Amino acid sequence: MKKVLVIIPTYNESENIQRVVELTLMDSVFDILVVDDSSPDGTADLVFEMIKTHPNRLFLEQRAGKEGLGKAYLHGFEWALKKKYDYIFEMDADLSHDPRELSPMLSHLKSDFDMVIGSRYIKGINVVNWPLSRILLSYFASLYVRWTTFMPIKDPTAGFVGYKREVLEQLDFNKIKFVGYAFQIEMKFKVWKKGFKFIEHPIIFTNRSLGVSKMNGKIIWEALPAVLILQINSILNRTQ
Repeated sequence: MKKVLVIIPTYNESENIQRVVELTLMDSVFDILVVDDSSPDGTADLVFEMIKTHPNRLFLEQRAGKEGLGKAYLHGFEWALKKKYDYIFEMDADLSHDPRELSPMLSHLKSDFDMVIGSRYIKGINVVNWPLSRILLSYFASLYVRWTTFMPIKDPTAGFVGYKREVLEQLDFNKIKFVGYAFQIEMKFKVWKKGFKFIEHPIIFTNRSLGVSKMNGKIIWEALPAVLILQINSILNRTQ
């Protein structure tokens, strides 16, 4: 039986981590790796306690400090490949991504696709409890990415993504340059450039109800120049 891992990066997610773990593990197909950036709120301690109940399905990697979302995921990817997982997912800890969507997304990977993207924008704009300003910023940032890179993905900044292990094995993690918001764009861009098949699976993104969001307009604006860098490097054949 092929192995499936869900990587959940955390920083101060003590209010959400137990619930997201419980919901994800309800489906016996999925294992979880929590990658915690030394959360001062005790997130890792809660995971340790849950591991006692799920010792063969829930795992924890603790990093020395807060180094960014991208670094956390790359750490998780390397762990997953070492542990011989066949399908690897990225998912937020704050329940903005519904764990119930993991199963239909996995079905895409088991068919003919190498990457599946939980997309907010494949069928209109499907977000809940976002202010209009954030909806517009996120949506037009996605349009900007598509226009700049010609990448045919409607939600290039999405953080709910699944990969076949063969995709991650083809990427040089040392050449992943961006660690924040732009990391999600860079991963999809490199997968697309390598010719892997992908599909966008429609989801409803629900803004967190507990804890403090790490996302804001400044982070999005700071990521936009990275898109130009990706395209320039692609033209110069430096993306591989």
